[in-house]
Amino acid sequence: MDEAVKPRKTVTRRALVAAVVSALAALACGGAAAQALQDPTRPPAAALAAAAAPTAAAGGPQLQTILIGRGPGGRHLAVIDGETVRPGDTFRGARVARIAENEVELANGRERQVLRLYAPDGAKGGMSPAGRPGVLAQATSR
Repeated sequence: MDEAVKPRKTVTRRALVAAVVSALAALACGGAAAQALQDPTRPPAAALAAAAAPTAAAGGPQLQTILIGRGPGGRHLAVIDGETVRPGDTFRGARVARIAENEVELANGRERQVLRLYAPDGAKGGMSPAGRPGVLAQATSR
């Protein structure tokens, strides 16, 4: 019944610490070669560059959002400088003449202003004619 008892191998504290340190070093080196992920919600570079550049129309109203109902006769809403407007409403003394998919026309007597949203356009780098999203694109007299 007497069986030979084999001594159990014990790991020294120094060997354990060395193994943990080498494993951590291997993990740290592996991350250095990883490629950085790009943020999928980041605006295109052209939009960021144009937003940083000052423009002559920077003081004009900014079109922020357009909402158009899908059904026939659906509601048309726009948000200009934080104020929600509908066709026929007044915004800073001008009447909202028209709300389209990516622009709003304001009429003040014979003067017309067209505010445009940022609209992706592969040929022109994705900017509105004014060069910035939501700024005054043109003002014409009729």
